[in-house]
Amino acid sequence: MAQSYDPNNVFARILRGEIPNDTVLETPHTLVFRDITPKAPVHLLAIPKGAYMTVDEFYARASDAEILDFTRAVARVCEITGIAASVGGNGFRAISNAGADGMQEVPHFHLHILGGRPMGALVEPA
Repeated sequence: MAQSYDPNNVFARILRGEIPNDTVLETPHTLVFRDITPKAPVHLLAIPKGAYMTVDEFYARASDAEILDFTRAVARVCEITGIAASVGGNGFRAISNAGADGMQEVPHFHLHILGGRPMGALVEPA
């Protein structure tokens, strides 16, 4: 059974300005800010401004303008922070957790962008 979007989740509250954040980039459809509990020297969260719960829902339901804006915003913050391999950085990892098995903690689609050091193994062995 599909869940319904919770308009009071922490990212929805950040988007409404109820909770402060350390914004790196804001565009018409996307907000990118620094994670408050970083796991790497660069740890950003990119969120669409629309009410999407998971990455698959975002890519299935978002408008072309939202998807393009989001992907370009991610590329731009990787350049801004110096981690984009395409412009001389050492690279980064982008992760989106979805649902219970994916260990998603906040029910609003968000992309973790981590860089500034080697990231190690992607997942633990099964």
